[in-house]
Amino acid sequence: MKLRRLLAALAVLLAVCRAQAGLAAPQAMVAAAHPLAVEAGLEVLRRGGSAVDAAIAAQMVLGVVEPQASGIGGGGFLLHYDGATHAITAYDGRETAPAGATPTMFLDSNGKPLGYFGAVASGISVGVPGALAMLELAHKEHGKLAWRDLFAPAIAAARDGFAVPPRLAAWLSRIPGLREEPGIRAVYFNADGSPRKAGERIANPDLAETMHLIADQGPDAFYRGAIAAEMADRVRGHARPGTLSLADLADYRPIKRDALCGPYRLWVVCGMPPPSSGGIATLQVLALLELFEIWRDTAGDLRSVHLIAEASRLAFADRDRYVADPAFVKVPMAGLLSPAYLAERRKLMSPNRSMGKVGPGMPPGYVERGTSHMSIVDRWGNAVSFTTTIEAPFGAQIMVRGFLLNNELTDFSPRSEADGKPIANRVEPGKRPRSSMSPTLVLDRDNRLVAALGSAGGSRIIGDTLQALVGMLDWNLSVSAAIALPRVINANGTTELEAGTSLAGLADGLRAMGHQVQVRGHEGGLTGIRRVGDGWEGGADPRRDGVARGE
Repeated sequence: MKLRRLLAALAVLLAVCRAQAGLAAPQAMVAAAHPLAVEAGLEVLRRGGSAVDAAIAAQMVLGVVEPQASGIGGGGFLLHYDGATHAITAYDGRETAPAGATPTMFLDSNGKPLGYFGAVASGISVGVPGALAMLELAHKEHGKLAWRDLFAPAIAAARDGFAVPPRLAAWLSRIPGLREEPGIRAVYFNADGSPRKAGERIANPDLAETMHLIADQGPDAFYRGAIAAEMADRVRGHARPGTLSLADLADYRPIKRDALCGPYRLWVVCGMPPPSSGGIATLQVLALLELFEIWRDTAGDLRSVHLIAEASRLAFADRDRYVADPAFVKVPMAGLLSPAYLAERRKLMSPNRSMGKVGPGMPPGYVERGTSHMSIVDRWGNAVSFTTTIEAPFGAQIMVRGFLLNNELTDFSPRSEADGKPIANRVEPGKRPRSSMSPTLVLDRDNRLVAALGSAGGSRIIGDTLQALVGMLDWNLSVSAAIALPRVINANGTTELEAGTSLAGLADGLRAMGHQVQVRGHEGGLTGIRRVGDGWEGGADPRRDGVARGE
């Protein structure tokens, strides 16, 4: 961790030296969770590809070298900024529940929730993957290079082998049960059952062949035919079987949505609308914080940490009550972001005392009823902020033809009702589970792109993305410095402080203000890009394996 933070600091220093030497800032940039993915994206940009082209190439490589976090068996959300028109398009590639999903699928024989870990490694957790269909749609509208040409780096890495990254090696050692899945064992474990270690070379020829088919035949090779049949068979034949069918796969459609944008001080911040909760929560927290003028504070001081935790607490209370798939639940988005509603919620916040666990508000318009991120900018000023996931590390722990299936359906609430009222995020056929993925774009008031960022990390994604925004916009930190900031997280419960950082020393001060505090490790996962003069600077979380490079 200390070495990664040192490297992040050196990256900032090099950027400063570059500027002082009069060297031009990079005109295109890729920030992603692994150097091979970044290089794949940059190579596409060198060949005249667009930001979307680079995102596809980078994503395919991540599916090879970072299989515990993302891949073609999962889904994602992508925000696209058009450098010519300044238009933002939100692409929803979230997984959907199969037609056979039932309200009780995550309950045991006694009607009690199975528990997260009991449901993950199973057929019932697998949603219909959406990443490929979403990327195909974005490519049709914004791609410049041929679809088949974007897969070459990933196919080469899977066929010829790659060095096991430290993070993949760590997860292999943490989940020994992975070796029980034959496909996973063959690729990621030795003959004696021991996990492959960091730096060892491994190959995944089955995945190379799968990607070759998708490159040549398009996503139809995935959603129909032999690959689809094998996915459905593996899910239905699991010891805890799901209902994924050929019809579910063939019927999947990505959705284009309107980005969710709101003002913050001098900027406009845009995020993903529901079924993501990231956009609403981020905009709520920024609006709640604005009148407290934390830009006057020092990064990481007691007051700003307290206020970020308290604003996050209020946003998560609303998130858990109201946000779900808008095709199934009327989400009061305008009400949740209305200045009058947020002013009432802000009254619950005190600069020197925690409010403790809170309930949701009543917004106007309400009627009763292992993830990865990349940020890319191309030479034309088009940008992509793309969060992609298979949910838990290694997803449902089911491998098909070299790729892992997601366990995204565990993002649904296991129960369908609470206190006699339907839960917004309950399981329903065809529904998309609520997500915390928060791909984010920042514009100035003339709609020019200022920054693109987002994070991995489950429900902590929202807090990580928010704090990076505060670091850049309020405290004028570089991307790398904002991403490396020690983390405070509050999801309407305990205030978490990142262990081994300066924030851990604030624990007693926060407890004196009424917080319940836990000091714990934090895995992060942010990547970001920010405009500097006529070019760009980038950063990747020093807690992980990622980098940011431009030219």
